[in-house]
Amino acid sequence: MKRYLMLVAILLLSGVAAATELPTTPNGISLIKGYGSWKIISPSHRPDKDQLRVILGNDLAMAAMAGGIRPFPDGTVMAKVAWTTRKHPNFPAAMEPDRFVQVEFMIKDAKKYGATGGWGFARFVGPELKPYGKEPGFVQECFGCHTPVKENDYVFTHRPAFPQ
Repeated sequence: MKRYLMLVAILLLSGVAAATELPTTPNGISLIKGYGSWKIISPSHRPDKDQLRVILGNDLAMAAMAGGIRPFPDGTVMAKVAWTTRKHPNFPAAMEPDRFVQVEFMIKDAKKYGATGGWGFARFVGPELKPYGKEPGFVQECFGCHTPVKENDYVFTHRPAFPQ
């Protein structure tokens, strides 16, 4: 009986450990827990994809954005969360988020990600947060998109004005 209980305990603990493992992209970046509580850098709208997006930043990202610091310091992390849109049921002229599409991360580490401008890229798709990409080289797709904003350390996002 003791062996049986020990086996059940091991199986249960193994299941708990497996359930808490975070999804990881082929280039080794895991989903970052707690990103949803970061501060908002800026919203964005992609009409070509019918998506509303919000760009979030960790504390380093927020400080760099506020101070206009470029290049961004190592440890800066930004998350871009995307949803499809729908018309607000009580105010059809307004668009609001509908279905979750994906979350993407940019992680600054100049040495580790030197081949991609100092940024590590990751994308997790759908509500199940499926890692994007079949091999580590998928990041060239991300980096290629960001090369037009090289002068802003490969970052499209700017803080909008907040008149005081």
